[in-house]
Amino acid sequence: MTRTQIQFPDPLYQRLKGIAERQDWSLSEVMRKAAEHFISRFPEDPKPKAV
Repeated sequence: MTRTQIQFPDPLYQRLKGIAERQDWSLSEVMRKAAEHFISRFPEDPKPKAV
């Protein structure tokens, strides 16, 4: 697993922390789930785009 840093506007951070607390998840788990949901909306492009 790769570690990274992300900066959020404070209102967004507070909402994410609230979700984590209500679901009894870590903030990292919320972010992984959110990222998985996001990429599911964008199918992988099997062919690289020509430059």
